[in-house]
Parts: sequence; structure tokens; C-alpha cells
Amino acid sequence: MTAQTLAADVTGISVGSAVHDLRRTFRGAVHAPGDDEYDAQRQALNPALDPRPVVVAEASTAADVRAAVLTAREYDLPLAVQSTGHGTLVPSHGGVLLKTSRMAQVLVDPDRRIARVGPGARWSDVIAAAEVFGLAPLSGDTPSVGVVGYTLGGGLSWLSRTYGFAADSLLRAEIVTAEGRLFRADTHRNPDLFWALRGGSGNFGVVTSLEFRLYPVESVYGGVALFPIDRAADVIGHYAEHADERPDELTLSLVAMRRSPVEGVDGPVLAVRGAYAGDATRARRAMRPLWDVAGTPLVDGFRTMSYAETRTIGGTPPRQFEMFDDLPGTLIETAIDSVIREDSGVNALEIREWGGAMANPTHESPGPVGHREVPFTIKMDASAEGAAPLTAYATGGSYLNFLHDATRTHAAYTEANYPLLRDIKRAYDPDNVFRLNHNIPPSPQHRWVTAS
Repeated sequence: MTAQTLAADVTGISVGSAVHDLRRTFRGAVHAPGDDEYDAQRQALNPALDPRPVVVAEASTAADVRAAVLTAREYDLPLAVQSTGHGTLVPSHGGVLLKTSRMAQVLVDPDRRIARVGPGARWSDVIAAAEVFGLAPLSGDTPSVGVVGYTLGGGLSWLSRTYGFAADSLLRAEIVTAEGRLFRADTHRNPDLFWALRGGSGNFGVVTSLEFRLYPVESVYGGVALFPIDRAADVIGHYAEHADERPDELTLSLVAMRRSPVEGVDGPVLAVRGAYAGDATRARRAMRPLWDVAGTPLVDGFRTMSYAETRTIGGTPPRQFEMFDDLPGTLIETAIDSVIREDSGVNALEIREWGGAMANPTHESPGPVGHREVPFTIKMDASAEGAAPLTAYATGGSYLNFLHDATRTHAAYTEANYPLLRDIKRAYDPDNVFRLNHNIPPSPQHRWVTAS
């Protein structure tokens, strides 16, 4: 069945009319099945999704975004929004795939330490623009990730213990709602929408621009060191026991890895990844207690580096992700054993301490980034079966940017914040137009009415 037939069967309307209307009103490129660019533009990063939209619309302006939203509404077509494709979870079948990747402008105000970006901007663009002025954003470990999806989902950076989640640094947003209206949201204008955007993902509209804070970080002391796996239990235990003693400027993660990332070093190994927002002397002093337990590293790649070079520190593919209130000895033993055993389905486990400014935001009304109080997380390059023995120790909460199961979106929020997000969803998208994502459904219309 073709994408056109699928949409016609589902909606009973003329797909050709929808494509015609978009081409008439759209400044950007419009691709229908059979067009030269259609197959290239419809794809997400995950090849298993294989989306088959009836039309792909590449927006170049906020007016284009509005036209795509209104066309999808008029013809009752599903609407999906995609920038880089990193966060695409649900394939866009039989609908409008709105791409914002061409809207990649980045402007930096060095005096105010603010960046303004379009919805297609990647972190590599922002890092390069800010670096000239000795500034840094709260980007993640993969610079090719899009700014908007990362920020709306929370945004975990090597600087987050010092400055908070990327969502905490958001200052204002412009967004096209399900009605095709352009809203501006900040602490004074549409504050309910502004609150929801800082962690609520793309549930409330299509972002056409974001403004956020930059920070005076020209360099960090960071890198990766490798230790024998037989030191892992003692190192992880010390890491957990003394978490509260490490300064907020220091972020360290411990990675038990079956395969060594360094040629000539046999695995399994324990990798220590990290970054310190400050000078090398203070960094080494802060790291010394853990190094005393770990012993002499097999490889020590820590050094003073530019913020842009933090991309070399690396990350663990988040095939599975869990949160933990503590790291008991039995959990540590289970984690190490799963990495050592060839048949476990586990390639690597990355333990990371949260805390710092993530747990204690300075904003008087921080956004709904979930479970700030959780001290530890484990990101796993593992099958679901391989992760299961560790899941038994977990809180059950999750973090949106690492959550692959869209049916568990509620797990990324606290019991207090999730109903509020559903209320705000009803206010701005009562028909759940923006649903091909980590979907937050609108609250029932009369949820607060009690029976007499």
C-alpha cells in the first residue's frame, strides 16, 4: 500500500489536495512519494522506523511551520515534527512530516551571554558560535544532536552539575500551537506554557526559536582514564559513598565496559569519564580520593581541553536507562558480573551521579524535568533482558531524552507534575495534534469536577 492510499483509507480525503495546498503556501521544499528527495528526507536516524508520510515539508520560516500545521489540521492528517531525527520514536505514516532542519540559524549575544537559535540548529553550531566569545552552552556528549529536542526533553550536559539542565537555562521560546497561532513564552508571557516547555518535550507546539543562557567556560579539565575491571567494585562503592563530597564543578561517570576503547588494552575495563569546570590543579585535587582507590590507570587521558573538545570524552548508547536511589553492594556486583559475562547481553554500563544544580535549581519555578532528586542513573548499552537484573533495584522513573519506549512517557515525570502537564496540554493542544512523540495526552475535560 502506498503512503497516498494509506492516508486516503484512514481519512477519506484527497491527499493530492493537501500536497497541492502545501506547495501553494510553502516557501520551503515539499516532497511527495515519487519525488527525487522524498526517500532521503522521510528517514529518521533509526532505520527500523521507516516512516511513510504522504508529504515531507521542509520549513524555512515560521510561516512555513504554521502552514504545515494548518494543512495537517484541515485534512485531518497526522503531523510529525523532525529536526535531526535523533529523537524520532514514532514513524510518520500517512501524514505530514514537518522538517525544521533548514531553520538552523544561531545568533550569540556575548554581552548578555545569550544564544538565539532556530529549530534546526545543532549543538555543534552553537558551540562554534559561542566559543569565539569564551562561552559555552549546556550541550550533551554528541554535538550533532538538535538543540530544541534536547532542551525540551531536559538536556544533560557535562556542565549540568554546575549550571543545571539545559531546560533550566531556557529564557524564552516562540512556538506555533495546534491552532496555528504563534505564541511567545517566557516567565511573563504565557508562563504556564513556558513551564511546560522546560521538560515537556514537543507536546505543546512546534518551536520556531529558543533563547537560552550561555556560560563563561572556555576550557575544562576532562577526559577518560581506564582501570582494571578488578578495581571496579571498590571504585564504584567509593564513588557512591562519597558522592556528596565532590564539588558541583566536577562530573564523573564510571563505565564498566566489556571491550576496551583503546587499542592494546584488553577488556573488560573500568573507564572513568569526566569534566571539571575549572583549572587542572583544582580538578586533580577533587578527583584524588577516587584515584587513590582506583590505583594507577592503564591509560590516563585527562587533560585541559576546550569545551568543544568534550565531544572526545564519549558516551554510552542509552539502549536502556534506569534511576537509582542508591548503589548497594549487590547492585554493584550484579553490574560488574553482567559486563564480564559474554552471554549477558550487556556491552557497557555507565553510572552517573546527578545532584548539584540539577537537584537544586536556582529558578523559582523550575520546569518539569523529572526526578531531579534522584542521585544516580545507569545508562546501559544492553538488551532489555541484560538490563533486567539491574532494573530490579531501580526507582521506576526515567529521563525523557533517554526514554525509547513512548508508552512510558509518564515515568519521566513526578506524580505532581504529570497532571499539570496534561492540563496545559489540554489548554494548548486539546485534540492531541502533537502526539507522534513522547506523548502527554490532554487531561479529561472535566477532570476536576467531582460527582455530587
